[in-house]
Amino acid sequence: MNELLRKYEEEKQRLNELGQKSLEKGIPLAQNEAVQAQSRKVDELIVRFHRGRAGRGQRLR
Repeated sequence: MNELLRKYEEEKQRLNELGQKSLEKGIPLAQNEAVQAQSRKVDELIVRFHRGRAGRGQRLR
């Protein structure tokens, strides 16, 4: 789980950097495919994290 959180933080940082560069260039975030792809990657990590937590909770009951 700690590895997943570390990966999430790295990917979130990358998303923030891409978003900032996009805005500096005047490119809307919704129109920047690199930002959108990175956002999907971060979203997937969040889903994996929550599924992992939900699975652990069910096993403990």
